[in-house]
Amino acid sequence: MTDRILIIEDDAAILELLTEELEEAGHIVTGVDSAEQALALYDSAIDVIISDIRLPGMDGMTLLESLRQQPDRPAIIIITAFGSIEQAVDALQRGADDFLTKPLDLDQVRASVERLTQRRVLRTRQQAGGTRETFHLDALSSGTPAMAQLFDQARRLATQQAAVLIQGESGTGKELLAHALHREGPRREGPFIAVNCASIAPDVLESECFGHVKGAFTGAISNRRGLFQQAHGGTLFLDEIGDMPLALQAKLLRVLQTHRIRPVGSEEEQQVDIRIVAATNRPLGELIEAGLFREDLFYRLETFSLTLPPLRDRPADIALLAAHFIERYSREQGRSNMTLSPSALSLLWAYSFPGNVRELDNAMLRAVTLARTDVLEPDDFPERFRCAATASDTLDARTQEWLSLEQMEQRYIQRVLDAVDGNKRRAADILGIGRKTLYRRLEERNSP
Repeated sequence: MTDRILIIEDDAAILELLTEELEEAGHIVTGVDSAEQALALYDSAIDVIISDIRLPGMDGMTLLESLRQQPDRPAIIIITAFGSIEQAVDALQRGADDFLTKPLDLDQVRASVERLTQRRVLRTRQQAGGTRETFHLDALSSGTPAMAQLFDQARRLATQQAAVLIQGESGTGKELLAHALHREGPRREGPFIAVNCASIAPDVLESECFGHVKGAFTGAISNRRGLFQQAHGGTLFLDEIGDMPLALQAKLLRVLQTHRIRPVGSEEEQQVDIRIVAATNRPLGELIEAGLFREDLFYRLETFSLTLPPLRDRPADIALLAAHFIERYSREQGRSNMTLSPSALSLLWAYSFPGNVRELDNAMLRAVTLARTDVLEPDDFPERFRCAATASDTLDARTQEWLSLEQMEQRYIQRVLDAVDGNKRRAADILGIGRKTLYRRLEERNSP
């Protein structure tokens, strides 16, 4: 089925560019230059609306408010100028599904439209068929092209049967991604069994994984099914696989090759039908060099690998995730229309998030729970956030006194590159210079 897209943009050049790009991608596109025209054309068959915030007459936010009450409303993408992220956060909290910043990255536009149209189809199927899925890859969003690419890779891997290795720092969402792979794949009706290899004593882990027979060791008073058997027909998630003992790694490699296990104390093997998804926050290459991880097992797992970057490397996602957590916890606690003030958003951007997405999640839960008003302010967040912001401001003030104009220019260029995930084309557009000029500036910075 072809998706229908309605674009609302008063800049004729941008409207033409978006229309051509999405039509080439196979969508049916209608473009208008005002919200009033959009409402006149609106019908429930539209799948996605892309609207600029600044429009003549009715603005994009007012349009969003008028559409959010519509039954079975389309997905809505808001376009905002670079540097007006607080407007985007407000839009997300009012019901927008995604936001894009100008100058537009066409790859990101296509990825956002694809994700939202797939999610709309999925929601329709759930309503019609009553499916049990509660977490999906199509529900994941990101403000960075790198994360959008990772989610696209994950969608393709979800339909396969091969083992997957998820790498990333603690708190980046590895188990959530493993759940999504399971939910999107052909084993979705089977069990999802998770085990943390670091939390179980090495001498117990083998029995937990493979089970045991009566009398296998002292205390084995009856047969016991292991996690591999419990996951039959589904997915077994082995978290912190870098902490798995070497002897058990060899047995895991054999399971991956033969799909058979042998319970502790048994002389008979059993067939198991499982998919292995493993995760680690430790550098497996270093563990291999130290003799703590099998190289052959690493190569077997690493064939299909996904790496979740830390939150500090994708600051554009902070606003998206914060809005998501605010909406979730506001709903759970019976509070409505909670928003994040611009100063609170600046506070989050100044923080390095050593605990990654998990730390942001916990901070938003605390803020929503303790906030005295429906607007979250800096005082609603832990003291370490405010201390980090103060230290950053002080450092900036001192450093700026010492920097030359050339150094300040290089620093600003780097900040823009960080904000657009290293996309030099977007960075050059934002800076108002040609790509050749940008490359020359970067070469000057890197030259001795």
